Amino acid sequence: MKKLFFVIVAMMALVASQTLFTACNDGETYAEMKDKEKKAVNRFIRDNELTGPINVISESAFLAQDSITDTLKNEYVLFNEDGIYMQIRRKGEGQTLVEMSKEQSDTTISKVILCRFMEYDIENSDTTHSNFFSPTIVDKMLCTYKHQGRSYTASFTEGYMKSVYGSNVPKGWLKPLDYIRLTRYAGRQAHVRLIVPHSSGTTNAANYVLPFYYDIYYELGK
Repeated sequence: MKKLFFVIVAMMALVASQTLFTACNDGETYAEMKDKEKKAVNRFIRDNELTGPINVISESAFLAQDSITDTLKNEYVLFNEDGIYMQIRRKGEGQTLVEMSKEQSDTTISKVILCRFMEYDIENSDTTHSNFFSPTIVDKMLCTYKHQGRSYTASFTEGYMKSVYGSNVPKGWLKPLDYIRLTRYAGRQAHVRLIVPHSSGTTNAANYVLPFYYDIYYELGK
């Protein structure tokens, strides 16, 4: 039994070493992968295969126009601190999580948010996941907002994202929550489009240094 154990360990070590050797032989450093990601994002902005060329605006311009992006001009605001690009197509009705927190006089509140989404791999020009065409399936996340420090944490509880990537909600999905309002009324939900770099994306995006584009509807759950 002990002999079998050491044979299995040896085989695992061999596989690991071969994987490492292959990875090294790929010849791509992390810096090179980030450069490749940046070029893919710039190409997507210039020649957007889905919606046409994107007009990037600064955070100051975005705030000056009441945190709105002009959809007719296909505007996206670039957040310099994390490299996320965001277009608010519809702010939604209801309240923001910040307003809900103030109204309830709570320092911390938790809400269920329902999401309809499409995920697109920018580098490989491919739609990877979507629940747009699955009427009975909706992705759910439990989001907690802490008034102290204005921070959000969230975990997926149901849906495709949880099945594919696990419960951790990528930072990019939380970015719009400072700007959108949440309602339970169909047709009045917030609608946002995002370009999310690997550093604010899923574990898969982080591991392979891949940027993703998301088209997401946010609705308040029960």
